[in-house]
Amino acid sequence: MFAKKNLALALCLLMAGCAGSEKKPQAQAAAAPTPAPKVAQAWLDDYEPRLREAIKGSHFELERRDNLLVVTAPVQGSFNPDRPHMLLPITLGPISRVAKLVEHDKNVAVLVLGHADSSGAATLNRELSHERARAFTAIFRLSGLKQDRLLVKGLGSDMPRADNGSAAGRALNRRVEILLTRQDSLKALIAHYSQPATIPAVAQASPTAGSAKTPKSKPVAGKQVVAAEQAN
Repeated sequence: MFAKKNLALALCLLMAGCAGSEKKPQAQAAAAPTPAPKVAQAWLDDYEPRLREAIKGSHFELERRDNLLVVTAPVQGSFNPDRPHMLLPITLGPISRVAKLVEHDKNVAVLVLGHADSSGAATLNRELSHERARAFTAIFRLSGLKQDRLLVKGLGSDMPRADNGSAAGRALNRRVEILLTRQDSLKALIAHYSQPATIPAVAQASPTAGSAKTPKSKPVAGKQVVAAEQAN
């Protein structure tokens, strides 16, 4: 009798263990993160020449960066020197053509990033870069882009593209970037630019110091960036 009870107990424990082992893979599969959607190269190939045509003849630059198309507008020549948040009339033509290009394509989303140099207080730099980025998003709003496809962010001096030790480098760092991506990739893109500012600066040749290396960007106290907001 005692042996039969032990055998029955062992069988129950074995069955419970098997059932538990069957459930674990299912729980792990459910918790697995969804991979970020990849932007098709065909989309980039299609949009790149159209963007180049839209900014042709302007002082804007176009760069193909991984799965993004990035239009860069330097602050110098884009904004009124006496009113730092106001766009110059010469800027309205190319940015309006870019906005019209993406207006009716619901698969395309835009993230506008404002950048500043390291002069002055970090908090003021972030606010200024944010306001300049908002000036660009206003043009996209006028063209009909809705909130789910248009976001804006001010990064201040957290992501320099050149050495802030020279006037030429600081001028390069004062810029607004318009990032075009697929609408289903926008959340992953926002998450990337919401990380703390510990990314090393991108090294570029300085007009005055050809071999000088760009220093690493330093984290700033308090909030690292102005939170991404809907451009409304």
